[in-house]
Amino acid sequence: MSDRSVFFLSDGTGITAETFGNSILAQFAIKPRHVRRPFIDTVDKAHQVVREINAVSEREGKKPIVFMTLVDEEVLAIIRPCRAKVFDLIATFVEPLEEELNMKSNHRVGRFSDVAVDREYNDRIEAINFTLEHDDGQSARSLEKADVVLVGVSRSGKTPTSLYLAMQHGIKAANVPLIPEDFERGFLPPMLKPYKKKCFGLTIDADRLSQIRNERRPGSRYASLENCRLEVHQAEAMMRREGIAWLSSTHKSIEEIATTILRDLRPDRLIY
Repeated sequence: MSDRSVFFLSDGTGITAETFGNSILAQFAIKPRHVRRPFIDTVDKAHQVVREINAVSEREGKKPIVFMTLVDEEVLAIIRPCRAKVFDLIATFVEPLEEELNMKSNHRVGRFSDVAVDREYNDRIEAINFTLEHDDGQSARSLEKADVVLVGVSRSGKTPTSLYLAMQHGIKAANVPLIPEDFERGFLPPMLKPYKKKCFGLTIDADRLSQIRNERRPGSRYASLENCRLEVHQAEAMMRREGIAWLSSTHKSIEEIATTILRDLRPDRLIY
């Protein structure tokens, strides 16, 4: 249903509205057009986005769907009557919580603290820098500071998972590829020996791996199905011998992989 539009409106970045909205939309077999409109924090901006929503409604002949996180009453009064199906996340969740907790929320626009003094924010930046430095086995320097070290064959999902852990959870995640030389030796890369307890493995279906590698290096031995099957088999055998927990990234999202890693290696990060 690509002829249906979904708007994500916010007085901040719109990430919360978009994340929540997409989680709901994922329950339906549709592929709508996504429109994020952040920083709707004035009456003029509200009128502008309402004109856009109404124009889309007229053009498509269907009401757009709107997910919004807005707190300014003047702005809300302008947007609510628009020709769309509107889901107000603040009214749906914050107002009932105010009643249940018997207290008023801050109702501040933006919801962001001062990043210059926010320890959690600074920890995430530090984790991202660490993860970039230790991507794809580039460096063994200060590897003892890693919260987790992801291992697996090339293109099994180590880099995106590492970055997600750093950006979303402040986890210092290194990742090291398992390569044919490691399989010939029969041991993990020497740089990992002192940190085996921090290791978590990723594997992947050989057919999927071949497809991914062919996009990068088409027709190469590196991407051949035979080689991919061999590497995956050897990597899984090595992780089994070394007692390293691992999972397949073939049918799992980065979020699912990251949550499994946190559950197994850093359960404290699931409580905050």
